[in-house]
Amino acid sequence: SLRGQWRLRSGNGSVSLRAEVPGCVHTALLRRGLIQDPYYRFNDVVYRWISLDNWTYSRTFKTTFGIRKRQKVNLVFEGVDTVAQILLNNVTLGRTDNMFSRYSFDITNVIKEVNFVEVRFLSAVSYAAEQSRCHKAYSIPPVCPPPVQKGECHVNFIRKEQCSFSWDWGPSFPTQGIWKDVRIEAYNHYNLVYFSLTPFFVKSSQQWCLEVKATFDVVGSKPIAGLVTVNIPELQTQQTYSVKLQPGEGSIVLLVNINKSSAVEPWWPNGHGNQTGYNMKTTFIMDAGYQIEKVSKAYFRTVELVQEPIPGSPGLSFYFRINGQPIFLKGSNWIPADSFQDRVTYDTLRLLLKSAADANMNALRVWGGGVYEQDEFYDICDETGIMVWQDFMFACALYPTDQNYLESVRAEVFHQVRRLKSHPSIILWSGNNENEAAIASNWFSIPSTEKEKYIRDYVMLYVKNIQEIVLSEDRSRPFVASSPTNGLESVKEGWISRNPYDTHYGDTHFYDYSNDCWNWTVYPKTRFASEYGFQSWPSFSTIQKVSSAEDWSYTSNFSLHRQHHEDGNVQMLQQIGRHFKLPQSTDPIKKFKDTIYLTQVMQAQCIKTETEFYRASQSEIIKGEGHTMGALYWQLNDIWQAPSWASLEYGGKWKLLHYFAQNFFAPLLPVAYEDKGVLYIYGVSDLHVDQKLTLRVVVHAWSSLQSVCTLAKEGVTVQAQSAVPIYEESISDILQRCRNCTRKSCVITFSLVGEDGLQSPTNHFFLSSLKDAVGLEKTQLSASVSQQDDIYVFVLQTTGIAPFVSLDVGSIKGRFSDNGFLMTEKKKVVLFYPWEPTSVEELENSLTLTSLLDVV
Repeated sequence: SLRGQWRLRSGNGSVSLRAEVPGCVHTALLRRGLIQDPYYRFNDVVYRWISLDNWTYSRTFKTTFGIRKRQKVNLVFEGVDTVAQILLNNVTLGRTDNMFSRYSFDITNVIKEVNFVEVRFLSAVSYAAEQSRCHKAYSIPPVCPPPVQKGECHVNFIRKEQCSFSWDWGPSFPTQGIWKDVRIEAYNHYNLVYFSLTPFFVKSSQQWCLEVKATFDVVGSKPIAGLVTVNIPELQTQQTYSVKLQPGEGSIVLLVNINKSSAVEPWWPNGHGNQTGYNMKTTFIMDAGYQIEKVSKAYFRTVELVQEPIPGSPGLSFYFRINGQPIFLKGSNWIPADSFQDRVTYDTLRLLLKSAADANMNALRVWGGGVYEQDEFYDICDETGIMVWQDFMFACALYPTDQNYLESVRAEVFHQVRRLKSHPSIILWSGNNENEAAIASNWFSIPSTEKEKYIRDYVMLYVKNIQEIVLSEDRSRPFVASSPTNGLESVKEGWISRNPYDTHYGDTHFYDYSNDCWNWTVYPKTRFASEYGFQSWPSFSTIQKVSSAEDWSYTSNFSLHRQHHEDGNVQMLQQIGRHFKLPQSTDPIKKFKDTIYLTQVMQAQCIKTETEFYRASQSEIIKGEGHTMGALYWQLNDIWQAPSWASLEYGGKWKLLHYFAQNFFAPLLPVAYEDKGVLYIYGVSDLHVDQKLTLRVVVHAWSSLQSVCTLAKEGVTVQAQSAVPIYEESISDILQRCRNCTRKSCVITFSLVGEDGLQSPTNHFFLSSLKDAVGLEKTQLSASVSQQDDIYVFVLQTTGIAPFVSLDVGSIKGRFSDNGFLMTEKKKVVLFYPWEPTSVEELENSLTLTSLLDVV
């Protein structure tokens, strides 16, 4: 391996330093103390010079005689970011232009005992500009990002993480570096390059079978024969095959029939069963050369994307069947966890993905403006049952299709599909993010006379190249060309549908910041909601790390600088103002903290309302719309400390939205909405069996901890994997029944209770805006903290009803069992799960308790 210490120098040699590989220029400069934290205050703009320079990585390394005398020696880069010339002993081996490809250079005739390797980078920013200049025939929009993003131009001309030139939630840090492993490979006769497993269930014989595909590089001019043995002990399955490997790079495919007498436990998504994997050993014993042993995990699951006519509805369904079972996808969208990929460790990924699973998610969409994630990302998804909708890395832009560009993309797609296709978590390949919509809705104001060539380019890239490769390499999972798309209807319309946002087909993305988010009628009754969201600010402790005291106001230069979405800060205040009183404190820091808190309350309540609407729509068709089978809000995680749509802050801290997600994605949930003065409650269930339950509906007056009236409806049947109406009553009847109530003075809570401790979260329904609530009095909130084994117990007490009670322990890493809740009892116990060692004293000193009544 050539990991470890390299030298790094700037274009003119004025800056020279030690640098870690894998790594990038920014993190190298930071480690050596040559720059401050790039995320601090305005440093994204201050440090623009780093990405405009051309940097060179170099090092010497020794090789043994044993390595040098092998028939073939390669220098392999798992990832180069992005445009570079690679030299060994002053001989140019080749050039790189794609961050997502693997590069292997034959150095058999160049290698010596002592070697000098150089990777000479070219600024990604100037390369992209140059590529755009060379594309003379016609322009490829967009040229530049909106000014509010403070980004770089022409990112669509470089095969690099698209959001590294800025996005509406992230900074511009167009990195340079060797971002993945680099090593020497030396071998005689043959070498294993790719290895993948694909499960199939053969219906006719009712038997599982595994397709094993191995890609080899065979040295020399003669074929090599030998034996391959596949052994899966737990499934009493062992098979041996005679194979012949042809010279050059080529693949062999073996079909392994799983012993019928073994019960195969399939891989299930989180909440639907276990994520069973079986240890498997594949041994290659060839006539020439050494034995290769490959140890892997075999998973068994099937996936279908079902697009069929629905009775009573025009269009087609759009849902996933896993192992023959329709599954409602609950989750979010994943963006890169850092601008500097070398900082994204296994622990970073584990924390974020575990937080997704802990919030009852079973799916994430790896969005097409970031990176194809590290192997560990997909390993963790395999282990935790998180299904992955995998975009290819094209987003919100049109792209060139000249020969060089297409060749680079083809190599990228071949590599990524071969690398990733063994993961059961990946259930869909998707060609791009929003590019069908960009053409259909004419985002870039292309004259109608010109439109044809852009459609031609679109089909050339996503259909004739990407889809063709995906289908040749991986027949085990579905492919869609874009998101949002009308699926089969888009295909029928020549891949660009008239309206990719049509609720009767495919998936939709939906954003609306001007209407009232508590009003469910504004949301599309879509087949599948793959993006929707609202912004909030991260907590003060997260912002504090990258700001100074003069920044701590909602209208400071810093607060404007961090907001990359046009009018985003204003939109949040407008949405808050619909239902809450805006902070009026004369203490500027208190006012800032109150505003942050309210943005999080607003975001949580908005996305709760929208997600509950999607979940409640899964079993019904109304006016031809419905059968919604997926809700993936935008977005799960953050790339830096800034206002965004995320539910997890940079560093992993849960926003109130993430705590709400734990409830609104619960396997069993009652959902309420009001229509024409009538309150309807639906029972939503992801459970695999029907449940006989009791619905408890409690009406509380804001002024008292004593409930006003309670209704228990017994014998409520909630069918397996469905959403059914279980209760309806006009609100005027409810208020009359609970005599002392008006819409402004009361609130409704409700839950489902079954046998054997089965219980839904307690949900709430507001009868008026909280700014109009009558009887809400300032309460005394207090908490005592104690330790129980590795968990901390917070006992909360209140003197009155408290809405949106938030516990915040600043920078102490960990999460609570519940947060942001409506406190209607005198006492409530909340647990804290630490992610690093802490103490009762530390927690007590860091704790801030806030409810809506503390905002003045």
